[in-house]
Amino acid sequence: MISYVFTGIQGFSKFGTYVGNNTADGPFIYTGFQPAFIMVKSTSTGGSATYSWSIFDTKRSSYNIQRSQLEANTSDAEDTGETADIDILSNGFKPRYSPNDTNGNNTYIYMAFAEQPFVNSNGVPANAR
Repeated sequence: MISYVFTGIQGFSKFGTYVGNNTADGPFIYTGFQPAFIMVKSTSTGGSATYSWSIFDTKRSSYNIQRSQLEANTSDAEDTGETADIDILSNGFKPRYSPNDTNGNNTYIYMAFAEQPFVNSNGVPANAR
């Protein structure tokens, strides 16, 4: 058995839940930073449907709407369809398609890691370069 254990660090990482609204204008999930990496998973199976561990990042696709999705629980190739569109924003993310792996009428868990934090772990604003 393997266990990966994470904790949120202000300005660097955030973990939590949100409830999808099953519309093309999904809920806004505030992270406090622009995410570079997001992983989302439904907490329910929705009947016979299986929801993936959907992974989005800003390295493979640097513009919105993000359609480039990897699925951590499958051996499938990168999915670039409309099954899990999201917008990666300056302070969070927003699901943009319905119904799908990120915005059905379900509760979702997520983890997000920062592209460039606004503040350090003590809440002090980050220095400009």
